[in-house]
Amino acid sequence: MDFQGLRKHLRDAPHDLADYLHTLPDDHPLQIALRTYSLALSLALGPALLPFVTSRRARAQGFGRVLQIVRRELGITAFASAITVGVAGGAAIRHIWEKWETETSEKDSERLPRAVRAVKVWLGSLKDSHKTFLSNVVSSTLAIALLHSRRTHAKSAWVGRPSPTLDLSLLFLVRAMDSLVQFALFKPADASDRHLPEPTKAERRATRHKWSSRLDALVFWACSARIMWCFFYEPERLPRSYNKWIMTLANIDPRVLGALRGVRNGNFSYKRGISIPPDLVTSLSKDLGYPPSWGNPALLPAYGGPRANETWKALGVSSRPGRGGLPCEIVHGDVTGASCFANAAIRGAQAFAEAIAIYLPVHVLPILLTRPRKLLQVSRLITTLLSVARSASFLSAFVSSIWFAVCFTRTLVLARLFPGIPHDFWDGPFGCTFVGSLVCGASIWIERGRRRGEMALYVLPRAIRACLPAEWLKSGRASVRWAERLMFILSLSTLLTAAIHRPDTLRGLSRWTLAFVMKGPNAGFWKRKRLGTNAPPTPRAPSPTKEIDTHDTQ
Repeated sequence: MDFQGLRKHLRDAPHDLADYLHTLPDDHPLQIALRTYSLALSLALGPALLPFVTSRRARAQGFGRVLQIVRRELGITAFASAITVGVAGGAAIRHIWEKWETETSEKDSERLPRAVRAVKVWLGSLKDSHKTFLSNVVSSTLAIALLHSRRTHAKSAWVGRPSPTLDLSLLFLVRAMDSLVQFALFKPADASDRHLPEPTKAERRATRHKWSSRLDALVFWACSARIMWCFFYEPERLPRSYNKWIMTLANIDPRVLGALRGVRNGNFSYKRGISIPPDLVTSLSKDLGYPPSWGNPALLPAYGGPRANETWKALGVSSRPGRGGLPCEIVHGDVTGASCFANAAIRGAQAFAEAIAIYLPVHVLPILLTRPRKLLQVSRLITTLLSVARSASFLSAFVSSIWFAVCFTRTLVLARLFPGIPHDFWDGPFGCTFVGSLVCGASIWIERGRRRGEMALYVLPRAIRACLPAEWLKSGRASVRWAERLMFILSLSTLLTAAIHRPDTLRGLSRWTLAFVMKGPNAGFWKRKRLGTNAPPTPRAPSPTKEIDTHDTQ
């Protein structure tokens, strides 16, 4: 082959590859691998490279840092490669398994050793779903092995901090558990209703959806209560990025959190008049423009009632008659003054504005990826914007309800009704923060029923992590590593098997992600209208065949 022929061959190679991929079915292992790798790589590179767009400090690190990140995420032990092995590897094993069963004749089977024949007979007797599950178990084992081999001497690397893949494993666990719950509780009921009249089936289906929505709301409420309590007192139990996001959204001064935690561990007390460190809240009071004495627990009243009024008069505080503890001006920070109602309203408005920026891509991107022309319709655009506003209202109510519950407990009602209870209790772990943590989850009822389920599945992995012993997670013991590996393998295998055999048990993010990965853009709501059943060949530039032939002849 001469130089021009080689150049033509290299030029046409991408088109030939694309034409070959078009001939493969959407559920072919190679197609699954390409979709999985592209999606996983975008999920890995997107958050890693975003700071270089938004932060000048990150850009100061130079282009070499960008190349380092790209090289890391393209490695064989990186997230994209490991997840591709876990997802597409199971499809490949299943594909090879089917060919082995269909192409192996009885004569070939008789030549095999007796033990191998027994294993082959046993494997052949399994159901298709069991075969798929076993295939996914093998590939998931390889995937978690790749992820854990990313750090050398993984045992020593985990001592003092949780596993870097713990959040991913918990995410898979929660989604797999939800699939099993949907299968066990709701799908058998659909089968039993098969012979009932259509109105009766519709009524029973509506009842099941109502109870499912209530269960989702209950899960979200319990998880959010645990998460917020840990945010106040044990932030180390939460993922660092998640804790930072809550801190930004709550807009609370770290010194106020330090005082709350000090009340719990005894380093900050109104009754004993101690503060460790001494300037914990006095510095905050001074920064806000108030006298430092307003933040000194030794000078503040520990109880309510008439004696508290005398102390407040001496300190020059006029907004807290009959109650003890820190003045509301200090707790509210620089958002507002002493008004608890204004504080809750302003913080709710701020959270609404930040939530719009969060939920606008969440609601718009799926439509842009699947049905972009829908956004050109005024009715569809209005519906989408209303959904964004509804979700933003949910997050706004979540934030403002915590603040109002805190003020309701320590200032507006409870502390006023029971002035004989020391304010160490009202500002303690079972006082205002406890009430706020219990109340905030009720805001989930603002969301639509389908979104409640997705929000419950979003917070549940973090709540489970917050319930696990922090010392055990950071110990680096073999039990921690093997428990996580077993959780990862079984959960991912369950999800991949459900995506093939019972996709109706999946919902929300796991449903559309696995539908796209396992069955391509023609699956479910990813299906697009096309003129033909197959995609057209990849267009290519015309090849100068005649000139090459003439040159060869000469």
